[in-house]
Amino acid sequence: MMLPMDTNVLFDFNRETNPNKWQIVNDGVMGGLSQGTFQITEEGHGLFSGEISLENNGGFTSLRHRFDSLKVSHHKTVVLRLKGDGKTYKFRVKSNQKEQHSYTIVFHTTGNWQTIHLKFSDMVPKFRGRFLDLPPYPGQTLGEMAFLIANKKKESFQLEIDYIALR
Repeated sequence: MMLPMDTNVLFDFNRETNPNKWQIVNDGVMGGLSQGTFQITEEGHGLFSGEISLENNGGFTSLRHRFDSLKVSHHKTVVLRLKGDGKTYKFRVKSNQKEQHSYTIVFHTTGNWQTIHLKFSDMVPKFRGRFLDLPPYPGQTLGEMAFLIANKKKESFQLEIDYIALR
């Protein structure tokens, strides 16, 4: 992995990565039937995959990582190195684990390996899918990050993750 000098890797997936540091949250918390899974591939990438169901008011699954809050004020961007399946995903962050709302940004995958740059200033506050009348992500601390798929359709999905960094 060759990253610019001013890049701070938050999570670098590899064969020794403990997948238990990441948690799946399916729409079953609201009665839905979607199923997401997470594993480490033989190549050492994180693999978030599964099936989205719209039954019982479902329609989403997410992969979340919580950690002690980090100071991130000297960064302005999240850098994702990943390979999707041509579908649309959301990346979400929280300033700390106690924060109720997330700051969300949409990104699109191409089916090929991509390096995606997501600006803090473009991450908007949302709670349970609703926009909040608050400023964008302040980018001072970071205590949680997540990937979410919720495209309002029944579908299979697969998102392979190499690393998550700050720049």
